[in-house]
Amino acid sequence: MGHEDNPVGVRAGETFDAGKMETFIRDCLPGLQGDLEVQQFPSGYSNLTYMLKIGDREMVMRRPPFGKKAKTAHDMSREYRILKALHPVFPYVPEPLLYCDDPGVIGSPFYIMQRLKGVILRKNIPRGLNLSAEKAAALCENWVNILVTLHGLDYKTVGLEDFGKPDGYVHRQFEGWTARYREAHTDDAPDFEKVMQWLHDRLPADAPVAGVVHNDYKFDNVVLDPDDPSNIIGVLDWEMATIGDPLMDLGASLAYWVNADDPEEVQLIRTLPTVAPGMFTREQLVAHYLDRTGLALSSFDFYLCFGLFRLAVIAQQIYYRFYHGQTRDERFGMLIAAVQILERAALKIIREGM
Repeated sequence: MGHEDNPVGVRAGETFDAGKMETFIRDCLPGLQGDLEVQQFPSGYSNLTYMLKIGDREMVMRRPPFGKKAKTAHDMSREYRILKALHPVFPYVPEPLLYCDDPGVIGSPFYIMQRLKGVILRKNIPRGLNLSAEKAAALCENWVNILVTLHGLDYKTVGLEDFGKPDGYVHRQFEGWTARYREAHTDDAPDFEKVMQWLHDRLPADAPVAGVVHNDYKFDNVVLDPDDPSNIIGVLDWEMATIGDPLMDLGASLAYWVNADDPEEVQLIRTLPTVAPGMFTREQLVAHYLDRTGLALSSFDFYLCFGLFRLAVIAQQIYYRFYHGQTRDERFGMLIAAVQILERAALKIIREGM
């Protein structure tokens, strides 16, 4: 039984002119045989992802979502640029193939990359996938090790020196995400003011060494080897990558990580199989990261609390589009409950620590 992540039919309202796309691809990649087939990957809440197949050539196209978008989000040229820079030095990056900013093709910028076939974990371990407790633990170690490798890259030597501004990174992140939350606030959403004030009062200094941060590193953005699912063969979705504080990156990742003993309402918003036998806890992941990097840290509370707040902002921005009728995707309507639960989880960190 296969467990690869496979596309389905394109959702209503998210189609594009396949004829114009086929003409663009053939002009740039001559010699392809067969007609263009278009399908869509059904998961994900941000950029839209499609599978383009011509003959036996399978490619993946990414484009921005429809509706209201944050001013600095969904920059296809920026995402394509980081793939081009990292692919030669970080083997988990899919090979970027084409970029297009001509709105005459599909109405928005987009890029095309190679397709990496493999397993992508969602809420639960797929039935029949050989991921024992021992393999789950090995997967968690590999997951951390790859993040450490990414953070350790010399971003200047790979051509990303001007890709971000590491000085003042944490402070800008705080200011940016608080502004985004307030802009996307709806009448049924919590105000998060207590959380934002707590974070403001505890802003740490900049990291001594900045690095490439993925900013969305989680199980459903990594591709696993179907023959050995403890082995990671790819890292996807680089739209929020920048140069910044690696601990902020880890905090963003752990906001998605639900422990088996977390409260029942937190279990309700779990989207990844982090409670399966053998999976590390958040505390074990932090300990392994610090051990691999040699960093000393007295508390991870700020980074985890900020990660939870940031995740709430992302959910609220997506929910805003649904609330105002800018998308018909019914999944988005349920995100208001996640925003409310994430506020309570952040307040728990404030009261009790990690």
